[in-house]
Amino acid sequence: MKYINQNISGIPYGRNKNRGDIQAPKKWTEAVIVQTKSLPKITEACILRVTFLLPPNKFPKDLPYGPDLDNLMKRFSDALNETIFSDTEGKDSCIIEMSIMKTKVDSEAEAGALLEVLPVSIM
Repeated sequence: MKYINQNISGIPYGRNKNRGDIQAPKKWTEAVIVQTKSLPKITEACILRVTFLLPPNKFPKDLPYGPDLDNLMKRFSDALNETIFSDTEGKDSCIIEMSIMKTKVDSEAEAGALLEVLPVSIM
């Protein structure tokens, strides 16, 4: 398996929205799928590192630390199950270690996610 290091553009979303642009989470999922479909397939254990790059509007006064990481990661990993984890038995269960963080960027144009997948031999 090869090392993967990919910048994915778009505005990250977790669970579905019930106000505003309710299609935005679906657009994020589609962006992840389109931007990772040509990456190598994961076929063995790996370490996953993800940094979500969130625009300022993802940090409103009532959520000063931004959206929940677990919600962001769930949508993201489900999208990766359609691409890089699609040939792996158990899909994203091959992840044996994970590092996830979020950070604020200056604009929506800079938003996205930094994806890093490192191969691991456990045999």
